[in-house]
Amino acid sequence: MDSEARQATPGETVSVISAVRERRAQPPEEPAGLHITAGSDAEAVAQWLAEYRASPHTQRAYRREAERLLLWLADQKMTLTALRRDHLDAFEAFLGDPRPRERWVGPTRPRHDPRWRPFRGPLSPASRRQSLVILQGLCAWLVEAGWLGHNPFRLMRDKRRRLDNRQGRVERYLEKPLWDWLWRWLTRAPAAEATSRERFEARRRCLAFGFAYLLAPRIGEMAAARMNDFHRREGRWWWAVVGKGGKAASIPVPPDMLRLLGEWRGHLGLAPEPGPDETTPLLRGLDGRRGLGENRLYRLIRATFDAAATDLEATPGAKAVREVSLLRRATPHWLRHTALTHQAQAGVELRYLAETARHSRLDTTSRYLHAEEAEWHRQQSWHGLDTDARQGADDGRGQPV
Repeated sequence: MDSEARQATPGETVSVISAVRERRAQPPEEPAGLHITAGSDAEAVAQWLAEYRASPHTQRAYRREAERLLLWLADQKMTLTALRRDHLDAFEAFLGDPRPRERWVGPTRPRHDPRWRPFRGPLSPASRRQSLVILQGLCAWLVEAGWLGHNPFRLMRDKRRRLDNRQGRVERYLEKPLWDWLWRWLTRAPAAEATSRERFEARRRCLAFGFAYLLAPRIGEMAAARMNDFHRREGRWWWAVVGKGGKAASIPVPPDMLRLLGEWRGHLGLAPEPGPDETTPLLRGLDGRRGLGENRLYRLIRATFDAAATDLEATPGAKAVREVSLLRRATPHWLRHTALTHQAQAGVELRYLAETARHSRLDTTSRYLHAEEAEWHRQQSWHGLDTDARQGADDGRGQPV
């Protein structure tokens, strides 16, 4: 273990980007020497993160995982050079159950808030796998940079199973009945005594959730959206977006999105349709002018999910324990998954679904196709134990069961 490692506490606003200046006890023992200029693990990691500056959302996600690792290492009084194969099992277990909870887990807060914590809760198996995939890439880069002498992830015997980033069907989404309930809840009429601020916030929530559901943007794309990103070409409306990896795309705007946009603009005192020179933000703060930052938008959506869960839980006669749990777990990215899943269920062709999602691989988009699973499940039900009771029945198509 490195005696010079600082024992950081998660309550601090630790920023990998700002590169905490702590020296390592010894430089990496690489024959070719060091290929980056860094004086601490944090500075070395910051240079890795800089490689993703063209993809801010990816950079933020990678920073989160690297930050968790550095904080855990500091808590163990270790640095990256001390990381060995056996430590990875302990770290993965920590991701699944970060303890003590009061030190590591807390609600979403701004990073400058002293109550900020690196976790909102234990990570699911899929999220732990994703974290390990990201950190494997980090260590591989640091080896090439000469900062580390080896990549401990390469020693994992079941590495292919545990670090394969390919996943099955998307599961983090709201099923159609729950989404329909949520949309009715969002669009209910404000109380007669509602203040102008409450009416503004209600209209903004409708636009944010409608935008997310109808066009499947990532949260960074929502926060960055401008009025003139919505434009008409040859009589049809399109949404222009620059997404992950700097990839530019134009997405068809459905009628319901145009209606929501017109209602929002009317609330702001603007004409129903945006003009080509309107570079003002789409989603705005309470003053009606300033843009809504990504962090604020994230917290707004999470707070809305939580408020909806509270109302659903309090509904007389409602037995919606699972639905309440889903709403409390939901994040803004669930809205993207929900949008793409429901588009697939509505019959949108895979090639168009991939264009909307802006996926480079069709097998990524195919994770949203649940129809085959439903058909498989239906046909599997033909096979049962009580054959006498099933004799003479059919499957609804005139075929014997």
